[in-house]
Amino acid sequence: MKVKIQYLNGKAIKPEYATAGSAGMDLCAAMDNPVELRVGGRVMIPTGIAMQIPEGYGGFIFPRSGLAYKKGISMANCVGVIDSDYTGEIQVVLHNISGHDYTVNPGDRIAQIVFLPVGMAELCEVEELEETRRGTGGFGSTGER
Repeated sequence: MKVKIQYLNGKAIKPEYATAGSAGMDLCAAMDNPVELRVGGRVMIPTGIAMQIPEGYGGFIFPRSGLAYKKGISMANCVGVIDSDYTGEIQVVLHNISGHDYTVNPGDRIAQIVFLPVGMAELCEVEELEETRRGTGGFGSTGER
């Protein structure tokens, strides 16, 4: 799959897969100065890039697991969704869930983007849904394991 990319400023860093088996490409902070992310705070970090994702796909922005585990820095919306018809700058909303302030520096790897196929649903109204083994059970209804 080919994805068109536009670099919006001289601070933008090309997203790359860290290893041959990586599912996501790292996204980096593209800004002039460090940004302080206070405990419990949120901040929007620009990546300096825009993409044209092919129709039928979406770009899904996930936190970097090491940043979340080691530093307590995750994403406020858990997963960002980049629609195929969005061509603006990709930005990442970071959230500090640690007990310490954190500094985001220009060029830091802040998130990762994964490209996945997206199915378009056609909703069909019915009077009843078919019975399933699970039925309406949710939120732990299938057991703890």
